[in-house]
Amino acid sequence: MGPQRLGPLFLVLLACWDPGSAQAGATSAEVISSTEAAPAILGDSRSPGVVGARRAPDPSPHPRPTPVTDVAALCVCDLSPAQCDVNCCCDPDCDPADFSVFSACSVPVVTGDSQFCSQKAAIYSLNLTANPPQRVFKLIDQLNPSIFCIHITNYKPALSFINPEVPNENNFDKLMKTSDGFALNSESDVFSTTKLDASNTSAKYEYGARLQTPGSFLRLPSPLSSSLCTDNNPAAFLVNQAVTCTRRINLEQCKEIEALSMDYYSRPEILRVPNSRTKVPITVQTVIIQSLNKTLTQLEDAHVILQPVLNNSGNFKVCTNVVLEVKYSITHTDGGEITKAGLALLLGTVSNAMIPIQQKFEIHFIQQNSKPVPLSGNPGYVVGLPLAAGFRPQKGSGIVQTGNRYGQLTILHSTAEQDCLAIEGIRTPVLFGYNMQSGCKLSLPGALACRLAAQKVQSLLKGQGFPDYVAPFGNSHAQDVLDWVPIHVVTQSSSVKAKGDSCQVPVALVIEVKWTKYGSLVNPQAKIVNVTANLISSSFPESNTVSDRTVLISTTVAFVDVSAPAEAGFRARPSIDAKLPFNFFFPFV
Repeated sequence: MGPQRLGPLFLVLLACWDPGSAQAGATSAEVISSTEAAPAILGDSRSPGVVGARRAPDPSPHPRPTPVTDVAALCVCDLSPAQCDVNCCCDPDCDPADFSVFSACSVPVVTGDSQFCSQKAAIYSLNLTANPPQRVFKLIDQLNPSIFCIHITNYKPALSFINPEVPNENNFDKLMKTSDGFALNSESDVFSTTKLDASNTSAKYEYGARLQTPGSFLRLPSPLSSSLCTDNNPAAFLVNQAVTCTRRINLEQCKEIEALSMDYYSRPEILRVPNSRTKVPITVQTVIIQSLNKTLTQLEDAHVILQPVLNNSGNFKVCTNVVLEVKYSITHTDGGEITKAGLALLLGTVSNAMIPIQQKFEIHFIQQNSKPVPLSGNPGYVVGLPLAAGFRPQKGSGIVQTGNRYGQLTILHSTAEQDCLAIEGIRTPVLFGYNMQSGCKLSLPGALACRLAAQKVQSLLKGQGFPDYVAPFGNSHAQDVLDWVPIHVVTQSSSVKAKGDSCQVPVALVIEVKWTKYGSLVNPQAKIVNVTANLISSSFPESNTVSDRTVLISTTVAFVDVSAPAEAGFRARPSIDAKLPFNFFFPFV
């Protein structure tokens, strides 16, 4: 019964067997063995000896295209023309004398496209035992061990870039129907032929978006590849910029150059939101006139448009009312809408001796109805101001700080009653340079578990949201995470053991802030370099009594100056290189 039933099953398995897969498996085994066979040895010749290894047959319906790159002729380490590169075994300029000083092949294997399941591979090695030493070259069919590889090619355009269809008189109508439109201005790709939707209230400016004007964008000249001004640089939303560039002009044509006129910078109107019809005009707020001797005078009527004027004073020519500095101040809402645009200008007098001229351009953004964040120093900390602190919610993010700068790093608040529960939630900010100490009494029920008591006391000591980082300077930015000083929390247990069962309950928090004097001796700045929070615990006996127990807890802040003694630097004394005549001491010498 058993053999008779196995007969049909064996026939079914033979029918399911694919000879192609078996042949591919045999090819894999032969490729591996071909690397162990005796290689073809070449001297200085570059004609490859192909090792006989059967390749997996390409499927006939969709054969792969011919490779563009011939791996046998590719040498990626050949960097010097007409010169042998060290350890570059595929360099055709190398001879047996060069091979004798090679240690190994820097590029032993050169392969084609790694996405294919089967690909050509050129293998290079050295036979240093031969006299003279020779280069060994093998060209094999290498199989890709990854299961995600290209076995057949049924879509040839996917292996190369498709050449775009160039519009002409024959296909213009067809491309017009399939395209979204063409740009109106060759210098700007902001707008297309699509109609502006004035009722689209959901549109808003996003970070880095160009500030749009009717038919173009707000330009902020800046240097590009050189120091010369490029006028097509767009102003980006929420991107504060301050650049200086050089402009070469012909003084006699100063009236015809738009970039020298204040009207060129005050004339554009910014769209309130992208692709809208509401425009925000640029208001000239201040105009300062600079004379030829650098004297500054503020213009009383800032709404007057002054044009560059060429004046002659004998053989001396000057051009007045030339724009030297431009400062934009853009006011926006938190919803990404432009509400106001201000402009401050510096107009000066230019002579031939000042050409090429230097122009400065600035733009900064101000959020509407927002108050500036107060600092604890600029840059160093000021004694008596609170420490800036925060925490980092996840790796890769910036420092998160509370809006109340007096609540970023706090300690217990002491009162006359010294009741911790009565003052719970009331904290005292840590002020720079002030050594402080506070404490209170906490009454705990006798039946309270020791673990719950430890959690309650620790929450009172640290407060809500104990920070992880402290700013090194009073004006440190939250995005500069690497500059912030981490708070090292150290837990110290009491060495005195209580009788019976007990556990450790924190009773004191000691914060030590180390700072140093940074910068010049004339005006040193306070910089925090290390912060340590010591959480001191004490033994707390387990008790099942009904009576309450009182725990004394305290917090301490100490500022330690770790500045190294300053060493005043002096310039080296000048050396007097005075040479006396050779007969100066005649006749004594």
